[in-house]
Amino acid sequence: MLSVEDIARLTPAERDRFRSPIPTRPVSSDEYLPAPQSAKQREFESRIGALGTQLAKHQGVSRRRFFQSAAGMAAAFVAMNETFGPLYLVSRAEAATPEMADARAAGLKGQFIMDMHTHFLRDDTRLEGFVRSREAVGKAGWNPALVGKPQTLDDLKFANYFKEIWLDSDTKVALISGSGSEDPRDWFLTNEMKAKAREEVNMKAGARRMFSHAIFMPGLPGWLDKVDEDLEKLKPDSFKGYTVGDNTNKHLARHPWHLDDEKLLYPFYEKLARAARTRPSLANVCVHKGLFPESVTQRFPDLLKHADVRDVAKAAKDWPQLNFIVYHSGYRSGPVAPSWEQFERTGRIDWVTDLAEIPRKHGVKNVYADLGQIFAQSTVSEPRLCAAMMGQLVAGLGADHVVWGTDAVWTGAPQWQIEALRRLEIPQDMQQKYGFAPLGAADGPVKRQIFGDNSARLYHYRPEQRAALKDDFVAVAKAEYDLHGEGRTNLRYGYMQPGRAPLHRG
Repeated sequence: MLSVEDIARLTPAERDRFRSPIPTRPVSSDEYLPAPQSAKQREFESRIGALGTQLAKHQGVSRRRFFQSAAGMAAAFVAMNETFGPLYLVSRAEAATPEMADARAAGLKGQFIMDMHTHFLRDDTRLEGFVRSREAVGKAGWNPALVGKPQTLDDLKFANYFKEIWLDSDTKVALISGSGSEDPRDWFLTNEMKAKAREEVNMKAGARRMFSHAIFMPGLPGWLDKVDEDLEKLKPDSFKGYTVGDNTNKHLARHPWHLDDEKLLYPFYEKLARAARTRPSLANVCVHKGLFPESVTQRFPDLLKHADVRDVAKAAKDWPQLNFIVYHSGYRSGPVAPSWEQFERTGRIDWVTDLAEIPRKHGVKNVYADLGQIFAQSTVSEPRLCAAMMGQLVAGLGADHVVWGTDAVWTGAPQWQIEALRRLEIPQDMQQKYGFAPLGAADGPVKRQIFGDNSARLYHYRPEQRAALKDDFVAVAKAEYDLHGEGRTNLRYGYMQPGRAPLHRG
């Protein structure tokens, strides 16, 4: 991940004391160097600060309390529209009228949202970028239950993940993902840990709310034997791999690979195809792609050819019985301004456009795009780029081949991302120029597919399993976890570029 020198230039994201409902600057999950706060983001920060102070005073609450409300979330999107242009379906009346905002939130709270890209870290992690966050929560006073209490890694990891996914967002079902490493100590979670967490959550819920990945690492000694062992003992819901090999410690990445490597990968696909006859979700091959900006390319040039999507089409064509789900939609990442400029100039976005063109160029129907950081990064930095990427993915792959994933908890509770997609619309001029179809209403057919229907189909999550999801699970969990704070913390994990203090404190 980031080097010691990189980290020295950055600020832990939990130190950002301006708790906007929507992040006001890019946050890195320690996988790449975050971009500095842009002029537009500073403008947004100023607008939401001023608007929040004004509306909070009018409603007789603190600004912090206002930002934790449905009206506060609406105000954030009003400020986004005033900064970036009309991209989000929201009105000042909703921000100024708590009853209107609450009614809208209540009407959408039951929406089926299946987030198949989430993370937390093991108790004995050495990834120092994430270790200090829980202590900061107590010191900042965001959760009174933590004030003055010595924090442990156990407090930091699963407990906060559980809170942010289920108590602080409308997510109904989630999948625990992870990342492997050549050094066993630096796996986010072992495959056994993910399976255990899945079992614990589903037991508490009395229903199937949690899925889990098993990470596969081609080329490591005995890796196929490990796949067999995980299939038999852990029964993962699907497998996930990183084609750069060791994404956490890229300097240790001695085993990068390609999806279309017939000698190395095809025996693995054969195992999955055989296992999927009795457990159909094992037909899903999840693969991390992208998040490989120029700064990373300069340090690890030999890994570049493994990070893009050049190897997806042949593997998908050779294995039509499998589904290839490309995480982060292959978005190369880095500062979004060059990506937006590239799109305006050429109509293309590295490597998202390449992914979207695969079905047309290669005649395959088994390639899917997971959103992940493609949505989280572009929404806060350049929502017009976010709209363009959504337009390309839906046009190229189909609305039924784009799946919801937030990469939480690196960017805090995923509710702000949920609200962003609910409200996002591709501008009319972009629809006309590029032939993009509108995304439609928050609960319309396109967004219903992306939020949950597509993953439910891929993971064979049946209608009766949805019906078993009860709201009392959240109520019981709140009592059990004894969370006495004032609601959503908006805590961000990882790092951000240091910047000037917010213009409005309120």
